[in-house]
Amino acid sequence: MDVRLLVGLNFRKLRTMRGLTQEQAAEQTGMSQQYISGLERGHRNPTVLTLHELGSPLGVEPLELLRPVEDGETDRAEWVKAT
Repeated sequence: MDVRLLVGLNFRKLRTMRGLTQEQAAEQTGMSQQYISGLERGHRNPTVLTLHELGSPLGVEPLELLRPVEDGETDRAEWVKAT
């Protein structure tokens, strides 16, 4: 799987688990809502520093954004990739 899509799927999962909207996540990370949207669709190529900045408000280490997706999320990854 494309690592950009992997990061986006993991970020979206963690963000929604914490009840945050994209706008709230953008505010907490200091990034724009458009960046967050592109990230979640796998259209952004975040740097190591960006991974740290994305993980901090979610309370996770950057490594959590690189974890392999679970089997049930594979279909979702294909859908996101098509958009």
